Amino acid sequence: MRKTYQLNIEGKNRDRLLEASKHDIRKYVKRERAKALPAGVDFWDFDCRSGVDEASAVPVSIADLIRSIDALLADGGAQFYVEVLSKPGHRTARPQGDSQDNPLDDFGDE
Repeated sequence: MRKTYQLNIEGKNRDRLLEASKHDIRKYVKRERAKALPAGVDFWDFDCRSGVDEASAVPVSIADLIRSIDALLADGGAQFYVEVLSKPGHRTARPQGDSQDNPLDDFGDE
């Protein structure tokens, strides 16, 4: 999906256009994740870019895509560009020496 969303359309509310565009992006991601996975693939991953226009778009993670759109439009921009491309993803095992703190360990003895 490569699309430039216009937010200043005569007769339309800017906030409603912004929410509709975010809904469109979320719907696209949900549709892509529902597609059948090819053999040997664990999940669908996404390459995302966002910016004011296609030339100034920078890579962002799928988790930060909506936040980056909000940041772009905080100063009242008239449009934004979004690129979301699906790709096969492969999970990697965590290293055995990786000791992350378990937040439930704090509730042991009170």
